[in-house]
Amino acid sequence: MSAELMNGTELAREIVDRSAERARILVAETGVRPCLATVIVGDDPASVTYVAMKRRRCAKAGIESRLVSLPEATTTAELVAVIRGLSDDPSVHGILLQHPVPGHIDERAAFEAIAPAKDVDGVTMWSFAAMAFGQADGFVSCTPGGIMRLLDAYGVDPAGKRAVVVGRSPILGKPMGMLLLARDATVTYCHSRTVDLSAEIAGADILVAAVGRPEFIKGADIKPGAVVIDAGYNPGNVGDVDAEGARERAGLLTPVPGGVGPMTIALLLEQTVVAAERSAQR
Repeated sequence: MSAELMNGTELAREIVDRSAERARILVAETGVRPCLATVIVGDDPASVTYVAMKRRRCAKAGIESRLVSLPEATTTAELVAVIRGLSDDPSVHGILLQHPVPGHIDERAAFEAIAPAKDVDGVTMWSFAAMAFGQADGFVSCTPGGIMRLLDAYGVDPAGKRAVVVGRSPILGKPMGMLLLARDATVTYCHSRTVDLSAEIAGADILVAAVGRPEFIKGADIKPGAVVIDAGYNPGNVGDVDAEGARERAGLLTPVPGGVGPMTIALLLEQTVVAAERSAQR
């Protein structure tokens, strides 16, 4: 068996193109141009590179990109004040706090300063509740939301399937499980304290790896024909799944890079346009 690769790059391009057209129409009809404000604290090289890429993608989608760079020594209170200011600014439609922030900052407090209507990255507790309860007026976490769009594009219906999510972060693993549960999958969360992880993985019809450890999921553990979503990205373009082993067992597999990553950015841009449309309607 040789797994079919799920092309996130191509699907993301289609989403961004549609978002750009919606942004163009919004500007023509209302004069409102979608605006995404990105806040970055410190000068972590990977974060700086990632933010620069997002700004280029914003330009392609007709979205104004506003960058707020704060020094490494910024306190939680100072960061919260900046984010609240952006939340109160009617010209800003979406707010992204680049992760990770320096260790001395209370990241959760910073996330919660984002107004729900501008939480286009889906990181607040309000957005998580909206995902869990299926509220259409909330925004999904971008990586899990992008994964769901990939599953749809490749004809994968989660209903009745056993889905295993390896990882329980509040902005990836946990919301991923909620979105799969909402589509009638039977969801199991696994983590560092899971007993016999290999057995849990072996039973998964849909496997989502989100642990941040290179090649942590071994190909030999994967159920033949399973859908394998590698949401990890580690130095050297290595995911959380043993790609070579997975290709021999999985039915569908997301490559790294070119799978989940482009979808995350595409969802961020799409949700920024949606936030601007809602703002114009209000």
